[in-house]
Amino acid sequence: MASTLSSSALPTRSLNSLPTHSERSNKLNSLSWASSFPSINISVNSFTLPPAPSRHKGSFVQAAWTRRSRGELAKQPNRKSWKQRTDMYMRPFLLNVFFSKKFIHAKVMHRGTSKVISVATTNAKDLRNDLPSLTDHNACRIIGKLIAERSKEADVYAMSYEPRKGERIEGKLGIVLDTIKENGIIFV
Repeated sequence: MASTLSSSALPTRSLNSLPTHSERSNKLNSLSWASSFPSINISVNSFTLPPAPSRHKGSFVQAAWTRRSRGELAKQPNRKSWKQRTDMYMRPFLLNVFFSKKFIHAKVMHRGTSKVISVATTNAKDLRNDLPSLTDHNACRIIGKLIAERSKEADVYAMSYEPRKGERIEGKLGIVLDTIKENGIIFV
């Protein structure tokens, strides 16, 4: 079996392929790390950049087929509606009323700056001791009157109220809003 292998199939090393002592001595005798790498001469001018893609209005890359219509693709998904963008400027002052089991809180805020214009609560020291109940209809009327007076002092004569989802303007909330209207504040 060993005799079947020919000498041409085996790799042969010739002594001529190894560098001679004189060739090795011609190299620099530096012991630095960078000198251990072979030097390659590459010029920057030999590389060419690919051409820039043309950005014409009509040229586009067509993706795989989707179920969306062209109208849906044209829409911008995160763009706010006209009302959402202008509502802050058309109705800048927003009334916020909160009813807890113990107290009633109301405040008027400026939407653009989030600055509180006026505040009234039945938990305040002057109201807490004077009112027999801090959550009844009489307390709602007093809170509405205080909000109207304090808003007028801050030169706010028009405000808006946005009910929460599923919230009805009736009962205590209706009393607060009606009292604010009766005291000269316009709801926009």
